[in-house]
Amino acid sequence: MTEHVEQTQAGDVLGRDDLAGELEEFAQQIADQVASFLLALQAISREPENGRAISLLLLEVSQVLLAGARLGVQADFEPGQEYQPDVGPDPDLDAMRLRLARMLDDVDTYTFNFDPYSPELVTSQLSDDLTAVATDLANGLRHYKSGNVLEALWWWQFSYVASWGSIASATLRALQSVITHDRLDLEIELDADQVAAANEILGGAGTAPR
Repeated sequence: MTEHVEQTQAGDVLGRDDLAGELEEFAQQIADQVASFLLALQAISREPENGRAISLLLLEVSQVLLAGARLGVQADFEPGQEYQPDVGPDPDLDAMRLRLARMLDDVDTYTFNFDPYSPELVTSQLSDDLTAVATDLANGLRHYKSGNVLEALWWWQFSYVASWGSIASATLRALQSVITHDRLDLEIELDADQVAAANEILGGAGTAPR
């Protein structure tokens, strides 16, 4: 009986260790995606060609939303402390925000429906919203780098549900809309030119001498 209990306890310990290992790996994957997004956003804000920058932003926001979705489907993380430990001031991202605003220019301001189940529309700026997402993610990354993995996971998960998930989804839709208009509107214009050219050819053929 004693041996059976000892084996069960050893198995329980092994299971907890395995779970801890999986949690560490999951946290590392999220941290890597967050760090990649933050670095990419800074680099894109310095991109000289805003057409390419918008495509890159679409890619980066899509990838960080995947990290958010992975957090969202997890059971709620419970931090060890009632209050968030102090990890220093938020990073100063205002210079990046201003660069994004200048780069995005006339597509910076957009309108979106914050809650799909509410008809209220919200007007915002892509530069502000991308910076807000970066601020939330950077806070969790500071917890992670300080060694508080559970606090980082809790913050990333909570802020995804409460704020940055919805904001990033709205920016994704806006960026996608910019690319859609850029490509499809051009195709429609080309189609109109082709129709006009075809009509001219047909008209010319009808009046040609026999």
